[in-house]
Amino acid sequence: MKPYHLLLADDDAQFREVLRSLFEPWFELVEAESGERAVEIVEDRRIDLLLLDMHMDELTGIETAQIVKRIDSRLPCILVTGDATDEVVAAATKVDIWSVLSKPVSRLDLLDSVSAAFDAFYDEPDVFSGFSSN
Repeated sequence: MKPYHLLLADDDAQFREVLRSLFEPWFELVEAESGERAVEIVEDRRIDLLLLDMHMDELTGIETAQIVKRIDSRLPCILVTGDATDEVVAAATKVDIWSVLSKPVSRLDLLDSVSAAFDAFYDEPDVFSGFSSN
């Protein structure tokens, strides 16, 4: 299996640690503490999926995704937010965010969303080979 690069963009270091422990077995992970840093990373290296928080300093997750999509329009983005209101979901859809997950988000929901994105974008249905969600 080719190595995939997952960018975790969240200003909460503890949440990034949780995400790191969850995804480390399957991906090369890159972390950003802000939307601005996430944009810089996408400009500098290949990223296969961006998992980002809605509320970060300066750029929101939606604003970050909007800028990132100008750099790489095919990059799947998953937004994790504590306030998945209809307005947030509509704004996320408008900038072509793959999915919006509500905090607190379950391990299974995260894995399912990432798996579905890899299947849809990279024709990689078994990105979590060895993992069973049953």
